[in-house]
Amino acid sequence: MQENQPILWKTEDIIKATGGGVLSGASDVMFSGVSIDSRSASEKDLFVAIRGERHDGHNFISNAIAKGVKGLLISRKMTDHLPVDDWITKGIWIIAVPDTIVALGALAGFQRQRAGIPVAAITGSNGKTTTKELTAAVVGRKFNTLFTVGNLNNEIGLPLTLLKLSRSHQAAVVEMGMNHPGEIARLSVIARPDIGIITTIGPAHLEGLGTVEDVMAAKGEIRENIRDDGWMVLNADNPYCLRLGESTRQKVIYFGASDKATVRALDVEKNGCGSSFTMVLPNERIRIELRLPGRFMVNNALAAGTVGYLMGIPGDEIKAGIETVYPTKGRMAVLETRRGVYVIDDTYNANPGSMEAAIRTLIFLKEKNRGVLVAGDMLELGEQSSKLHGQIGNLVASMGIAKIFLTGQEVESLAEGARMAGMATGDIVMGGKKDIAEKLGQYLQPGDWVLVKGSRSMGMEEIVEYLKNRNTD
Repeated sequence: MQENQPILWKTEDIIKATGGGVLSGASDVMFSGVSIDSRSASEKDLFVAIRGERHDGHNFISNAIAKGVKGLLISRKMTDHLPVDDWITKGIWIIAVPDTIVALGALAGFQRQRAGIPVAAITGSNGKTTTKELTAAVVGRKFNTLFTVGNLNNEIGLPLTLLKLSRSHQAAVVEMGMNHPGEIARLSVIARPDIGIITTIGPAHLEGLGTVEDVMAAKGEIRENIRDDGWMVLNADNPYCLRLGESTRQKVIYFGASDKATVRALDVEKNGCGSSFTMVLPNERIRIELRLPGRFMVNNALAAGTVGYLMGIPGDEIKAGIETVYPTKGRMAVLETRRGVYVIDDTYNANPGSMEAAIRTLIFLKEKNRGVLVAGDMLELGEQSSKLHGQIGNLVASMGIAKIFLTGQEVESLAEGARMAGMATGDIVMGGKKDIAEKLGQYLQPGDWVLVKGSRSMGMEEIVEYLKNRNTD
């Protein structure tokens, strides 16, 4: 088997996949890859000019040609504004389409279909990326597996992942994110999963979706393009997942703690910052030493184990895969400062479900030591934002957290919720990031546990960096 042998693109493949119109160039040209970045494009790539949030790829076509690119996919409406005639004289193969982002997805879908390998696709309100990492580690024990790097899980990121499929790949594990209705449906058209996984369904992206019922419907779109004899892997502990399972035409297998779960965890114990548990599969039981902190991570491991079971991976290999996964920066990563303060860095993003899970993990890890929450706003919650922040405040007070440090606008409601549930006003500190970081540094003592969390745009990793730097003086 040749490693990383590309699946070559003929011009007829590109035309068939996108339905575009050829403006110029020889029909016998071949491409070994697809690129949207002129900085990394090679002379063997087809350059697709997409318009992103900050940049329009059409403005960088000349750079791509200077790198040796000999094929372009451009927007039809841009042809009158580009030096197409100059490119034609240079012998560049050019194809025009109505929408280059849609065409990128179409190319990826074509690639996925001709690769002919099993694809597992993961979505959910929380835990997508960790579950993807665990699943890829499990599947990778038996198959040469392509998987989403980081969180490239949207209408650009997912295609870029699938376009990396080579002749050597035997399976793929991809992540699907969304913040509005119809997005998962479009992604599932591209990926055509054999196995769909929903980690959990809860209040996330409500600004673009409305209610948790709408989130359920949006996540459920993944089922639309899984073949009838494919599988849905659902969280038996989540009522919305159970409801989806009742209306799913594909075969359903559940994971979780409830009696409805086929793949379950028994004898869960705290083991350092992680957990030890017995994974019950339909045909065997295996003892897992999970390196990821928090009881909720056990369910992510169960989801990965379920996919492994469906793909015929034996229990000892499922165990080996799961046990290779460690926390990554910004996602429940625990660090100890030189002054003996433990910091849980979960700064990558936040919604009510992940915030609650992280707080419970703080309580789980701190044991008899002091627990401190440093929180920024949870964004994209729409009209329910105040209510949901208030509920987190109630939870914080009821869990016995010693002190909370808050920054942002939405956290005003969190503070009020904590006060209403009995937390003393003196234990609630609010201000800008620099201000609360300094007060936090003065407050902390050796043995304290600190959870730092907020939505991505809040930049809460700055607090983590402050604590790391201050505590290494």
